[in-house]
Amino acid sequence: MGAVRSQALRSILTVVIIMFGIMALVGILTAIEAVKSKITSEFSRLGTNSFTISQKNTDFRANSDGTKAKVFPPISFEEATEFKNEFGNNGKVGISGLGSFNAVATYGSKKSNPNIRVLGVDENYLEVSGYSLAEGRNFSASESVDGLPVAILGKDVATKIFEEYDNPVDKVISIGSFKYTVVGMLQSKGNSMGFTGDNQILIPVSNVKKNFADSNTSYSLNVMIDKPNLLEIRTSEAMGLMRLVRGDSPLSEESFRITKSDAMAETMLEGIALVTIIATLIGVITLITAGIGLMNIMLVSVTERTREIGVRKALGASQRTIRTQFLLEAVVIGQIGGILGILFGTIFGNLAAFLIDAGITLPWGWMITGAILCFIVSVVSGYYPASKAARLDPIEALRHE
Repeated sequence: MGAVRSQALRSILTVVIIMFGIMALVGILTAIEAVKSKITSEFSRLGTNSFTISQKNTDFRANSDGTKAKVFPPISFEEATEFKNEFGNNGKVGISGLGSFNAVATYGSKKSNPNIRVLGVDENYLEVSGYSLAEGRNFSASESVDGLPVAILGKDVATKIFEEYDNPVDKVISIGSFKYTVVGMLQSKGNSMGFTGDNQILIPVSNVKKNFADSNTSYSLNVMIDKPNLLEIRTSEAMGLMRLVRGDSPLSEESFRITKSDAMAETMLEGIALVTIIATLIGVITLITAGIGLMNIMLVSVTERTREIGVRKALGASQRTIRTQFLLEAVVIGQIGGILGILFGTIFGNLAAFLIDAGITLPWGWMITGAILCFIVSVVSGYYPASKAARLDPIEALRHE
């Protein structure tokens, strides 16, 4: 430690380089682990026994034979209702349809920003979509069918238009020019993949059809199967039924898409895996740069301390002793940088996780990996300067100015 302090400036610069390498590696990977945990927890609420039927994206690419590109029409309310009725006891079906994504909610003199999502849902939607109620009740089947003016508020909406200790249940709010009686409030779900389930208002799906929908409104179907082992069978049955409901000809492709909840999670995690690889490469490249800097500081140290080496050898120090001394100095510098990098990387990674409402993550695997990488870089970078110091001739070293 005395030798490290004697060359404080170079030691600090090397420690900082190593620290930034490990901090980039651990910090980014900590944030990624938090995102993975968030995705997994969000989709685990839906379970592995659910899937969604939604409108298929229109294919705007022109075909090579000059025929028109395929246009897939939206799923109508009547089609969604027919599927729900026909699917019967094979699973629980929830219907939803977007009414608005920029609505304004008003209660008394308090008004929200024009960024409220209004979603029409039926009585099954909360259960099949993983939502829970904090206050009040769910829609009844008759409210869903008749489209009565009732609403369930997201947590953020309730906070914006009601006082802190005011229970929103049974209050009458305005959404645009329409009035709704609040019957419930959702449990906070936080931010997830750029969307917050707290900044929305749920109303009966028939009410959306009556007050908000147009010819381009498409309805989605969330389907939950009772037995996960029957998921593949029920998915095939749902595809066949939906083809009949939509009037798809036997030889044509489906005019809708079916997405399993676990498949959505896997797709997102695959995208994150690429980010993990890139982050790892950045960290490794930075560590290599730090290793070069560490080797340079040790070589300079050997040159400046040639006379000291000569004195040690004259007093009986062996080559092994000299080599160990300089190698330990390199390892100490590397580990100081590694410990600081792991500490700050974990802090910054969890700050990023906090911004997306993910829990605190301690990536022990990457922390241990970072410490091992620092040790390897230190040994590799310090071995040549240490060997060079060990091979110095004591007489020549003592004569060195």
